[in-house]
Amino acid sequence: MNIKMVPGDSAGTVTAFYLSSQNAEHDEIDFEFLGNRTGQPYILQTNVFTGGKGDREQRIFLWFDPTKAYHRYSVLWNMYQIVFLVDNIPMRVFKNLNGLGVKFPFDQPMKVYNSLWNADDWATRGGLEKTDWSKAPFIAEYIGFHIDGCEASVNAKFCATQGKRWWDQAQYRDLDASQWRWLRWVRRKYTIYNYCTDRSRYPQLPLECRRNRDI
Repeated sequence: MNIKMVPGDSAGTVTAFYLSSQNAEHDEIDFEFLGNRTGQPYILQTNVFTGGKGDREQRIFLWFDPTKAYHRYSVLWNMYQIVFLVDNIPMRVFKNLNGLGVKFPFDQPMKVYNSLWNADDWATRGGLEKTDWSKAPFIAEYIGFHIDGCEASVNAKFCATQGKRWWDQAQYRDLDASQWRWLRWVRRKYTIYNYCTDRSRYPQLPLECRRNRDI
């Protein structure tokens, strides 16, 4: 998906591109742009829900102005990992660690959604900045949507072509050395919040953090 944010005062708003299942213990994979006052940078937040549990937020400043041009935001999701990419640069990985007791979204089909919504109770400076409705309408531009996936009913537990599609092949089961270097670059220079290092929320390190190289 290619997205361009529109410049201006967007404090309190969230522009989202995400996948979500429809069951009670839902799975979800989120890209969320957190709005800000004019002249301040957008924050890109990602989150992963598994079995109805989220609270795995990571936030970065982008290395470009997302209001100046379209940029590609994409998700690789297979049985082995979820990779969030910006212009083909990986900025987050969530591995399948189901064997360690960490739920992974693999047995519920998901739909793709786009939305722009009011979240001024938390989105900008922890809710200190409220949405200024005199600045409405708030606009984001989406073009070039493309999806490769397995079509399935909402009740399906697996893909009929599981293991046979390009995204299941060996080269997509882990990042390569260059991609891991890019991910470290994003971590080092642009990450401003990582739930894995938030000891006030998680005194005990979540099991997935070390395996996902989040610390």
